[in-house]
Amino acid sequence: ESRWPFLFGAIIVPSLVQVVILPFLPESPRYLLLEKHNTSKAEKAFQKFLGKDDVSHEIEEVLAESRVQRNTKMVSVLQLLRTRAVRWQIVTVVVTMGCYQLCGLNAV
Repeated sequence: ESRWPFLFGAIIVPSLVQVVILPFLPESPRYLLLEKHNTSKAEKAFQKFLGKDDVSHEIEEVLAESRVQRNTKMVSVLQLLRTRAVRWQIVTVVVTMGCYQLCGLNAV
């Protein structure tokens, strides 16, 4: 019982290491390109991660993927349940997850 404060305090060490190291870690090229719209920093980050000078193909690939994601139509849960093609898969997943919860397998 007297060691509980040390166990709770042990989380401080990894937290401090992360706070010290975080400013030196590079930002994600995808984040820089898609969220910050900073192509030059994204290019430098890609060059650092991939170790090559020409990263124009990777930048175009990320931009193309972003365009595809923006054009993807989102559907609601009710629309999914109304669609006969995916209804059986959704019911199967819901029943399986319910069985996991009831049998206690997720606790393991």
